[in-house]
Amino acid sequence: MPPQNSAQTALDLLILTLLDRRGPLHGYAIANFIEDLSDEALKVEEGSLYPALHRMEEKGWVAAEWTITGSKRRARQYSITHGGQSQLSAETQRWAGFSLGVARVLQQA
Repeated sequence: MPPQNSAQTALDLLILTLLDRRGPLHGYAIANFIEDLSDEALKVEEGSLYPALHRMEEKGWVAAEWTITGSKRRARQYSITHGGQSQLSAETQRWAGFSLGVARVLQQA
């Protein structure tokens, strides 16, 4: 079962998955990928995204470094760490069990 804050857990899972599969990304790109890949069903606000990235950096799940973008702007680029990959694996399993439980209730209610 996911922790009490399922929205935070889901956001962490989405961010870690993107960084694992797409490689290092800027926060803006992470938000755009989530929105695009969900067919705009999910929208991540800056007020949720950047605190999540900072929290995950403090936990050692992501690493960040300043880079220069194509438009010559400084931006922080995030990448998944070994600790983040372990967390991703654990959270993916927990989330799958949680989702299955929700689906069962929806089908049988």
